[in-house]
Amino acid sequence: MAFSSSQGRGMERRQESKAGPRALAGNPQLSEGAVPRVAKQEQEKLSGVVKSVHRSLRKQYLEDGNFDKVWNQHCKDERKLGEYACAMKSLADNYWTKKCEGQSRIEWCLGVCRDYFFNGGKRKIIEKDARRAVLNNGAFSGDADNPSHIVPSSGQTPGSLSDGLMFHHSGKMRLLDVGSCYNPFLKYEDILAVGIDIVPAVETVHRCDFLNLQIRQPLQLAPEAVDIFLKNLRSPIESLHSELFDVVVFSLLLSYFPSRYQRWLCCKKAHELLALNGLLLIITPDSSHQNRHALMMKSWKIAIESLGFKRMIYSKFAHMHLMAFRKTSLKTTCDLITRNYPDMLYIPQDFNFMSEKGYSRTSYVRSERENEQLACTFSELPGGPFESDSRAGQTSTRSFYEFEEPILLMN
Repeated sequence: MAFSSSQGRGMERRQESKAGPRALAGNPQLSEGAVPRVAKQEQEKLSGVVKSVHRSLRKQYLEDGNFDKVWNQHCKDERKLGEYACAMKSLADNYWTKKCEGQSRIEWCLGVCRDYFFNGGKRKIIEKDARRAVLNNGAFSGDADNPSHIVPSSGQTPGSLSDGLMFHHSGKMRLLDVGSCYNPFLKYEDILAVGIDIVPAVETVHRCDFLNLQIRQPLQLAPEAVDIFLKNLRSPIESLHSELFDVVVFSLLLSYFPSRYQRWLCCKKAHELLALNGLLLIITPDSSHQNRHALMMKSWKIAIESLGFKRMIYSKFAHMHLMAFRKTSLKTTCDLITRNYPDMLYIPQDFNFMSEKGYSRTSYVRSERENEQLACTFSELPGGPFESDSRAGQTSTRSFYEFEEPILLMN
């Protein structure tokens, strides 16, 4: 029987279509290689959504200069923020968790909190500070060699180190996750997690504009009643009581804001919301070598400690800096006269975007004291638990788009 050329081509196509799946299944390199390519394309698409929001916000701020106006307009764009929230959740669920290779920001936060509140870390660091205070300026009275007998000599209530009440943490840790997106801490039984975001990705996160959050007087309630109060919070949250939380988490939050003053204001609010000796955990993206931005980390340390914190831990993962600050004073200090502390909370994107777009602003001029600090900055390495400036932490020497949003493409 004779076949036409068109019939022959049709049979060839049918044979190829039947053989295609078998050939793909028989070739692991092809079948396995196709999946990463698709996943990478999807990740790049999601990352593009996130980065476009960041760049748009920075551009608007540089063009207008009024961060309140720009921020309020930004918060009204529900469609864009909804896309951003979905993209962030998808990145966290499908890519970051699988590629962190033991360097999970959530696990790091959990480890720091549990070591501090439940495994003796809080007692260790407070006793260390007490001994230092006795030896340096006599701020405490008692036996420096026996910290359990050290009692504050100031007008504070004697929390009595001897009976352990200052160190004992009963119940769950009250944790505020700012910019939570999908409330990753909710599943842990030892944490009472309150997640807030301007546009939540899930129902368990409360709608809240943290920059405009009103801080009220402390609650005068028993611990059990405070827990009930937190569990019954409803969206939108417009105000919270001071000294309400044991932990405040800023995970990939501060670099979101285009203004340094906004970053500083967030840290100030965190100090007000934390109980004495509570923890502020800050995670910010950076895929460069640990010492590449050592000056920036030193600058952040000075600015945040000016509010009444003391840095306790600094670690460097492959794609991020991780810092734990302890609230050391009840009063939130705001000395903006002797030093421009907000301007010290800069990020590389501040300079990169201005350079690309041709914007020019007065550069930050360091004082003599800051120049001296700069000289010793390069010896600073990430530290282990409760020894922020003494031991090397986790790090990576791999350079990766340091002026972009490196954590978005963790390949």
